[in-house]
Amino acid sequence: MNQTDAASLIEVAHELLAQASTSHSGRAARTLLGGSERTLRHTLMALREGAQLAEHTAPGDASLQVILGRVRLSDPSGSREGTAGVLMPVPAERHSLDALEDSVVLLSVVVQ
Repeated sequence: MNQTDAASLIEVAHELLAQASTSHSGRAARTLLGGSERTLRHTLMALREGAQLAEHTAPGDASLQVILGRVRLSDPSGSREGTAGVLMPVPAERHSLDALEDSVVLLSVVVQ
């Protein structure tokens, strides 16, 4: 898929979950729109149940939309769970993401 194509989030989500199921890290991701030449980037990420994105800082303003499954987003102020359809702001502070079941999230980031 190139940067001008439309994408079915559900189709790509299932492809990425299949990749994550055989990945050592339990994760797979694909940038759908935006790249190094763009300011706004949309990346679909699949995480197998129990997989984690360890504590990190976002490169800019960001949001996380849960497409499939259930995740927990944690930062110093606490944690929030999200299920399919939930849109969550990504904190500017260091944070982590845990897959509470096989999950796919759409990360949208304004890269500064």
